[in-house]
Amino acid sequence: MTDIITLGELLIDLTQRGSDENGNGEFTAYPGGAPANVAVAASRLGASAGFIGKVGDDAFGRSLADTLKKDNVDISGLYYDDYQPTTMAIVSVDESGERDFSFYRKPGADTQLTVDEAVGALSADLPKILHVGSLSMTTSPGKEACEEAVKYAKDNGSVISYDPNYRAALWDSEEHAIEMMKVLLPYADILKVSDEEMVMLTGTDDFEEGSRILAEYGIGLVMVTLGSDGVFVRMGSHTATVPGFSVEVADTNGAGDTFLGAMLMQIAKGIDGTEDVWAQLLRMVRYANKAASLTCSRHGAIPAMPSLAEMEKEFYE
Repeated sequence: MTDIITLGELLIDLTQRGSDENGNGEFTAYPGGAPANVAVAASRLGASAGFIGKVGDDAFGRSLADTLKKDNVDISGLYYDDYQPTTMAIVSVDESGERDFSFYRKPGADTQLTVDEAVGALSADLPKILHVGSLSMTTSPGKEACEEAVKYAKDNGSVISYDPNYRAALWDSEEHAIEMMKVLLPYADILKVSDEEMVMLTGTDDFEEGSRILAEYGIGLVMVTLGSDGVFVRMGSHTATVPGFSVEVADTNGAGDTFLGAMLMQIAKGIDGTEDVWAQLLRMVRYANKAASLTCSRHGAIPAMPSLAEMEKEFYE
């Protein structure tokens, strides 16, 4: 049984690295896509991981497949589309490392995953944890594929991890985005949201109240990422803010995905029954915060993610 399978977008992040002497942006093509990022982050840190999704039958698509294979992510659930190109995100980065996204995705290969493809891949290898994101909910047939995959995995005993990551450019309105982002909340066992996404989904910027509202969907673990301030975490009635690590930021792209991959890796490996679960969870969050900070210190998403050996050195020594 695979530890973690992620389902959703695998795409090219065309990321700004600077400007030339005339002020024109200079961009580098990095592999990306939040669910794919999570799979790579988990794999690099020692989990067995797989990915389900679709890319174009083009040079970018084949390059992305090779990237996942090099990081030991199982791509038996990766499909090639004959008609739509590999999706591309244009990522502009400001002086503080914060990102702005635009997309070449009308519709884009990642949206063309079908129910039969998604459920077929899961039936061949049901994971301990299935992770999905809300960008799969923007367009059919990918929307239906994501929903049916989540239902199938949940019904057959997988833990469901969900990241309702909001990208304004991919929705016709914020109201529609919120409606679709909420569809998968009742299936989730683990939820990671940014502070802004928590406000969108709950109507409050109070972390105690917002996380409580989200937990009422039946979600056992709610994590609200706060950028450099760390992560607010709720498990049942237990809540805490776990501080982040200070680094010189090069690029925040992929930091949240690294955090989640590190968390899912640890959860998949299991809880020590001889130690307090809440204390273990807080230690897991701190570990994941460290992994995310290392990603922020470098450019790109997947290329910037730390290895297990690096984390052993940076976190434990």
